[in-house]
Amino acid sequence: IYMLLAMFFFTGMSIFIRKSSEQLHIMEVIFLRNLLACIIIVPILGSSGLHNFKMREPKLFFFRAIVGSIGMIAGFIAFTLIPLAQATAISFTTPIFVTIGAALVLGEVIKLRRIIAIIIGFLGMLIIVQPGSDALSIGVSLAFISAAAHSVNGLLVKKMTAKESANAIVAWMVILIVPITIVPAILVWEWPGPETWIYLWLLAIFGTLGHLSFTRAFALAEITSLQPLEFIKLPMTALVAWLIFSELPGYWTWVGGIVIFSSTIYITQREAKLNRSTVSSTNILGPK
Repeated sequence: IYMLLAMFFFTGMSIFIRKSSEQLHIMEVIFLRNLLACIIIVPILGSSGLHNFKMREPKLFFFRAIVGSIGMIAGFIAFTLIPLAQATAISFTTPIFVTIGAALVLGEVIKLRRIIAIIIGFLGMLIIVQPGSDALSIGVSLAFISAAAHSVNGLLVKKMTAKESANAIVAWMVILIVPITIVPAILVWEWPGPETWIYLWLLAIFGTLGHLSFTRAFALAEITSLQPLEFIKLPMTALVAWLIFSELPGYWTWVGGIVIFSSTIYITQREAKLNRSTVSSTNILGPK
């Protein structure tokens, strides 16, 4: 339920990003989104005690804020440059980047079946972007950068939920991004109009509720069981984008999205089996 709610709120976020950026520079939108989120969430958490803000491992919070800023900037700009459904389909590559990162950074061994799944995922990417056509643009590139950043972010959230409260994880994310984005926002500053303020507040509300739901879902269930629910973002976003912006996703966006999603489902299911096997072996052998 938390994951489905997160997908609904994130879909709404993409709409309000597009609407807010019709008047304001995207860097100002990002700054105000996080500033308004602070106004929303800090008083709520503060009223129930300062323990909601406690950081047990501060380095992880700061690192997540930096990675989150990169992912947010790239993703927000992508939403303004390419169809929302296309950006959503590209976001399904996140688990693929997680697997590649685990191999390159952590030295994890990737066996043949996962290599094949990664190759299939990349074929899905090629189907969506169609190299050599007009679809390959800076917006598409930024969408991939956002997916890579969010893959790191997802791993950090899962690691942090073991010791940190979901409220602290969400609160410190927006608090730390405000000083990161304030200077770029000032350089392009323009006072929002009344209608844009409405979109900005809705963006902040939907973003806060989305990240709270997403973080609580990660705390309650394995990533593997949650991953299939992410695919609901594609038809949800496609429907809303069609109703509001008259955007119709191309045929290849659907085909590529399904191919990518199929490969990521296999990767996450495979990870779960390997983790269960490791845990079982440890339980049988006992502590060393």
